[in-house]
Amino acid sequence: MPETASKEKSEEGKVIAVGPGKKTDDGKIIPVSVKPGDKVLFTKYGPSEIKIDGKEYLIATESDILAIIE
Repeated sequence: MPETASKEKSEEGKVIAVGPGKKTDDGKIIPVSVKPGDKVLFTKYGPSEIKIDGKEYLIATESDILAIIE
């Protein structure tokens, strides 16, 4: 884990959905390394909270994810 991970509070969650990946300046897509169903550890203050149909979700970038828990 990165050194900064120990300084921030972190949370655990399950990946519900992922996008296609990050688009580079030249238009190429870098695929994400997580998939729906993965259990992950993420930074507490990185993701944005949203509510859809009364359920709370977090939207996180891949850089907010610290580890995939196996």
